[in-house]
Amino acid sequence: MTIIRRATAIGAAVTATACTAIALAPAAVAAEPTAQRATAAPKAAAAAKYNGACGGGYSVVNSAQIGTKGTVFLTYSSATGKNCVVTVRTTPGTAVHMTASLGFASPTTTVSDTGYYTTYAGPVYLDARGLCVTWRGEISGEVAGKNGTNCGTLAANRH
Repeated sequence: MTIIRRATAIGAAVTATACTAIALAPAAVAAEPTAQRATAAPKAAAAAKYNGACGGGYSVVNSAQIGTKGTVFLTYSSATGKNCVVTVRTTPGTAVHMTASLGFASPTTTVSDTGYYTTYAGPVYLDARGLCVTWRGEISGEVAGKNGTNCGTLAANRH
């Protein structure tokens, strides 16, 4: 198994702040009057736009919305034969935990970019000509992606 990972951390202070905010959130909701919670209209989910982070020659071939937080994009370049994944937030802001990952099963290979980012995670690249790819994006614990998709025409010939 080959695993390639790049990780970025911004320190214990941000983690402690995030943990404190999460711990306080349920109390804030509990304190909110029931009538206000019941009448609040759900926000429409706006998909993030692909930001071109994979570079020239890459086109979006698949995507998955990560709730209302953002979108993970799978791109491909026919010139290089490489796939690329980038996870983009709908609304950039304070750095949050994000991941962009891309892999295939035979031989088992996964590349990922994990860290605390304000706008996007990735890009991560993988030459997967003729193979099905598994790709994921994560923003603050919410995950989206797909297993074994976007199979190349050579997939049936590989064993």
